[in-house]
Amino acid sequence: MSFRWAFKEFIWPRRKIVSLGLFLILVRSLSGLVLPYASKTLIDEVIPSKDTDELTYLLVVVCVSLLFQSVSSFSLTRLLSVEAQHLISILRAKVQQKLLKLPISFFDNNKSGALVSRVMTDVEGVRNLVGTGLVQLIGGSITAIISLIILIKINGQMTLFVLFPVLIFAGIALKAFKFIRPIFRARGKINAEVTGRLTETLNGIRVIKGFNAENQEKAVFEKGVDELYQNVKKSLTATAFMTSSSTFLLGLASAGIMGMGGYFIMNNTMTYGEFVSFTLFLGFMIAPIVQMSNIGSQLTEAFAGLDRTQELMGLPEENDPEIRTINLDQVEGNVSFKNISFSYDDKTEVLHDISFEAPKGSVTALVGSSGSGKSTIAGLATAFLNPNSGQVLIDGVDLSKVNLKSFRSQLGVVLQDDFLYEGTIRENILFPRPDATEEELLQAVEGAYVNEFTDRFDDGLDTLIGERGVKLSGGQRQRISIARALLARPKIVILDEATSNLDTQSEAFIQKSLNVLMQNRTTFVIAHRLSTIQMADQILVIEEGDVVENGKHDELIKAKGRYYELYTYQTRM
Repeated sequence: MSFRWAFKEFIWPRRKIVSLGLFLILVRSLSGLVLPYASKTLIDEVIPSKDTDELTYLLVVVCVSLLFQSVSSFSLTRLLSVEAQHLISILRAKVQQKLLKLPISFFDNNKSGALVSRVMTDVEGVRNLVGTGLVQLIGGSITAIISLIILIKINGQMTLFVLFPVLIFAGIALKAFKFIRPIFRARGKINAEVTGRLTETLNGIRVIKGFNAENQEKAVFEKGVDELYQNVKKSLTATAFMTSSSTFLLGLASAGIMGMGGYFIMNNTMTYGEFVSFTLFLGFMIAPIVQMSNIGSQLTEAFAGLDRTQELMGLPEENDPEIRTINLDQVEGNVSFKNISFSYDDKTEVLHDISFEAPKGSVTALVGSSGSGKSTIAGLATAFLNPNSGQVLIDGVDLSKVNLKSFRSQLGVVLQDDFLYEGTIRENILFPRPDATEEELLQAVEGAYVNEFTDRFDDGLDTLIGERGVKLSGGQRQRISIARALLARPKIVILDEATSNLDTQSEAFIQKSLNVLMQNRTTFVIAHRLSTIQMADQILVIEEGDVVENGKHDELIKAKGRYYELYTYQTRM
């Protein structure tokens, strides 16, 4: 990531606060230089003259400078640290918003836990840019430069002697930063993978326990944690080498200063006050340099995290406003597939030149073997996927040019394992329209037969359902999903195996609620149970990416083709 991008995104918009921070750190630095300067005056002038008034004045100046130093230091931390945390919260929200705008294919290829890490962890490094890190780097440089000028003024020879080990240390630090940055970048990826695996483990705890696979998960997680440890060990080794080098080199410089200072004093070419003042100013020059090496490590880590953030923020969005320029104010529900071909990897085609019509208010059932392409067709109808060639038309308009918000506001989806939030039944049904009236809510509840089981609950619609609805049965969760779709008032409905894996009673309730949902709506039904789609207006039999049969139930039974084989096989079971 270029510094230019970080400067434009984070520093320049906050230039007033950063400028104030620089002013405060300059005040703090200059205030801190008063004490070593006053030491020379105290030793060389005040003490020999025994002037108590001058001593009092000197103490007042020192105390005032210390007050300025303390107030500016507090204000600096308060101002920049708070602004840095504010920026982190803003950036997290921006990254989350960006994630929601990315296509489904991105989420298919990335672990949810890893994405959580990118939202919560990667952006934290920005505090070292807008917070005290960058300002301290600049402020420390100013302090070091001023101290260097004063040191040269006191004794040029001693200053040159000190600069030699300092320059060696600077060279070591630059080499170390180049070595450390890729380590920090890799750490973010490893951390995201470990977090992702842990999230998956916790979400699948029932399966893990059911298969007695705790030891297997433990081994996988320990391997990830060890990779993270090895990465941290590398960075700590580099940082420790840098710190030890600074201690040794600057220690040698201090020892040399003692010898040179003693020699100059013995030859009366340096006063005691100048020696004490030189030693104190030397500390003011060296301390920021050592501090800057630590800040440099922090900034290196910050840039590594922001590299990943910039990479994410630069990904193309699903709803590209330059391409998707058409807004559908009102959808009638006429859907057409025109010569659609699709592949997930741009190599192996999943659909081959598919064409069919689904008029408004009709029910189109998609049947076929597992992996034949049924869900891919549903994904194209919802614009979760985009065809490699051909067009999906909504009321004659090419879906690839339609603003997705305008289209999906009139779309309803019910999946086999539909997602429910932790919360109440009411909150989950209101999800697509939080502002719906109580009457509209109750109509959706009754239409999906949700009241059949909520009436038995003490808290009714306000019953808490647990994470992903674990406190409910599969049939109950499915009816909540159907009620949610009803409340959305869609013109096009996608039902992806909504009745599979349910007991007979649950299936009967869900079939009733689905009949309500499908009324006067263009509906696509993917069903393994062929008994649930006999009343469909058209049944498409999909095999290996082709429509091998198309017609009503009775027509396809008479044809005695692939549909007949599937149907008779199921009825014998």
